[in-house]
Amino acid sequence: MANIIPFKAIRPRTDLIEKIAALPYDVYSREEAREKVKDDAYTFLRIDRPETQFPEDYDMYAPEVYEKAKELLNKMIEDGEFITEDKPAYYVYELVMGGRSQTGIGACASVDDYENQVIKKHENTRADKEADRIRHVDVCNAQTGPIFLAYRGREDIQAQVDKAKEKPPVYDFTADDGIIHRVWIIDDEEAVAAIRDGFAKVDSVYIADGHHRCASAVRVSQKRREQNNDYTGNEEFNYFLSVIFPDDQLYIMDYNRVLKSLNGYTEEEFLAKTMEIFDVQRVGGTPYRPAKKGEIGMFLKDTWYKLSVKDEMLENDPVKDLDVAILQNYLLEPVLGILDPKSDGRIDFVGGIRGLNELERRVHTDCKVAFAMHPTSIHELFAVSDAGKLMPPKSTWFEPKLRSGILIHSLEE
Repeated sequence: MANIIPFKAIRPRTDLIEKIAALPYDVYSREEAREKVKDDAYTFLRIDRPETQFPEDYDMYAPEVYEKAKELLNKMIEDGEFITEDKPAYYVYELVMGGRSQTGIGACASVDDYENQVIKKHENTRADKEADRIRHVDVCNAQTGPIFLAYRGREDIQAQVDKAKEKPPVYDFTADDGIIHRVWIIDDEEAVAAIRDGFAKVDSVYIADGHHRCASAVRVSQKRREQNNDYTGNEEFNYFLSVIFPDDQLYIMDYNRVLKSLNGYTEEEFLAKTMEIFDVQRVGGTPYRPAKKGEIGMFLKDTWYKLSVKDEMLENDPVKDLDVAILQNYLLEPVLGILDPKSDGRIDFVGGIRGLNELERRVHTDCKVAFAMHPTSIHELFAVSDAGKLMPPKSTWFEPKLRSGILIHSLEE
């Protein structure tokens, strides 16, 4: 059973929400983050990326950088720019992109559930990326960016969400990228109990996005447990900030591949090799978006092709049967020599939010061939996680992104 609990959020004053809420820290390069915070006294990115408050060549992992994040957060709280709830609550969080709505619940998830694999992952994490967020959470004594979780939806939980949305939201704003964000508070004791009981009947919860933030929150909890041998398990550091969505609400976009080299092959030779592996159909100059699983679009020398997966490639395995895995195992590795897509500089990944025109642009500038993927489904993600396996890198691209700074979870009692 999943232990998904209400909490006393620290959240922006209503009139400042649009100024404070920011995209996650990891969607920006260092240069982009510096530019974004320039002359902006409110954006939460200043706190999530505190190195932006120091000279350009400053060590972004220096102790004083994390202290600056703590200082900025505490000052905003002291100045009344953030408020703290009087009692534990759940927070209904709706995002609308292009007219499509998805609604989750802001809550705290259990570190024990993560360690006992009630909360399941589908990616490994890198120690260096974890280290940064561990220090950020530990020094700030707060979790500032929610982990994106998913579960198989339940009618009893959804009923409480629908009821909450009948009232006016506490936040309702449109971000500069056009995404609408709305938040409602559920603090009625009966409704809170119904939601908590509903989640207690959920067998598995899945990390959709935010593996590094999740792993870092767990590491901080483990550290504090070691420092407090008499901990009860009810302390705030035993939980981490999340927004949890039912599976039928989520929208996963394609995560596409571009290659900077054909590994010594001419374009004609590479096309011939591809035709030995896949069923290949020439589409022409119009961008080809795969219509279903088992189809891959390829852009080579100003021409689009449809690659179809052959039945004999399928192994009845939740990982090996992913389109991204088939492309990697049958073409990218044996033909193009991409042994490790995580570290090989010849491959790059393009989120579906950028569109197929971006794939064409890359091939016309710095790449040789591009592959348009059909989006991995949420149920494929569930199947991989349930099998205790890991997805290939860059298998899923979730949109829209949760904003940081809307809900903050303090680790203080």
